[in-house]
Amino acid sequence: MSQLLNSSFTPTTPSLRRQCHSLTPRKSTQIQAKIREIFMPALSSTMTEGKIVSWIKSEGDKLSKGESVVVVESDKADMDVETFYDGYLAAIMVEEGGVAAVGSAIALLAETEVEIAQAVSKAKDQGSVSPAAPSQELPVEPKVPDSAPVAAVAKAAEALTASTHPASEGGKRVVASPYAKKLAKELNVDLSGVVGSGPMGRVVAKDVEAAVVASAVAVAEPVMPVTSAPGVESGSVVPFTTMQGAVSRNMVESLGVPTFRVGYTITTDALDALYKKIKSKGVTMTALLAKATALALAKHPVVNSSCRDGKSFTYNSNINVAVAVAIDGGLITPVLQNADKVDIYSLSRKWKELVDKARAKQLQPHEYSTGTFTLSNLGMFGVDRFDAILPPGTGAIMAVGASEPAVVATKDGRIGMKTQMQVNVTADHRVIYGADLAQFLQTLAKIIEDPKDLTF
Repeated sequence: MSQLLNSSFTPTTPSLRRQCHSLTPRKSTQIQAKIREIFMPALSSTMTEGKIVSWIKSEGDKLSKGESVVVVESDKADMDVETFYDGYLAAIMVEEGGVAAVGSAIALLAETEVEIAQAVSKAKDQGSVSPAAPSQELPVEPKVPDSAPVAAVAKAAEALTASTHPASEGGKRVVASPYAKKLAKELNVDLSGVVGSGPMGRVVAKDVEAAVVASAVAVAEPVMPVTSAPGVESGSVVPFTTMQGAVSRNMVESLGVPTFRVGYTITTDALDALYKKIKSKGVTMTALLAKATALALAKHPVVNSSCRDGKSFTYNSNINVAVAVAIDGGLITPVLQNADKVDIYSLSRKWKELVDKARAKQLQPHEYSTGTFTLSNLGMFGVDRFDAILPPGTGAIMAVGASEPAVVATKDGRIGMKTQMQVNVTADHRVIYGADLAQFLQTLAKIIEDPKDLTF
């Protein structure tokens, strides 16, 4: 859901200020105009600052209440932000790439066109214009490093060769952010040939940068494949991104919770066979594991509970399984809501939708902040076992390792081969005890080893 921009107004006439202190207002005194400050909104409960991804509107544009004005990067996602008032976007005080604290002014909104000049002057007087982040600035003659991966070059070249896209409206008019237009003019980039990655195909600064790099590659000698990863400057200090800062705060907060860990070995031959059978129907292994976990949680509600104040705990009414996903610049946990009640096919479709939105940084708060139990799976990387850190506000998180063949003793005393995986659960010991986890894991193992209930 798009958020509304909060704003206050500054009276622009002395008569209005005198009226505010007058015990008997004069009937002839009228408010001629208002200049409102547009503030950086709080898009989540943990957000302390936001980064301007792109301005959807340009200075001087007329705005209507409820219209999207700017795209803001919160600690978890990029979100369109709407204006709460009619007026004109008079002055942008924080440019694309700039960062502002929650509640600080990022732009000025004039009620009428006449007040635009006054608003611009006010912005200059305050000295509030924030330059774009250094990452937005490019040299006039960019150079492609010799160690640039071939895949990245190919992706940039593909973006350059596209002729039409949603932002170009059939090649007639290019929709681009003000900073992208400025950057394109400085670097002599034709925006009609640039694919926009912003909202509704809008061209933003990073798209212009990609086009410049692709152009340099097109005229350079063919790049030979290399195996070494791009290096970093030794001794360099890199500040956290907004998302990394949020992850850091959450991890430090989790240290205050007394946790313990319990591991379990589960045979996955039957689950693997089921997956091969229904994979062609769009079912994912992540959805299968989430479904199995949710069914087990339904039988052990205390493992799905949470303690927030240290004095009581809550039996959550819904079973919402959050699954950790690594994305560029951080980590996020999209939530499969009511996973115990949704069929496996719908659950798989929902998971694919959530992953796509997560990688595009378009998740809404309820899609990543409502989890009651978390899964973290590193099995696809060949990791056989690991421990996960408990997210604040939840009761438990389960770390899932890879399924691997193992030599085991059968019930009749013979030696056999089975595929097994290790799962380790980290839990809040204020609420969940060892016996609770042991019983939960036994139930989970039974569901996975006989997965007939997963397809119902």
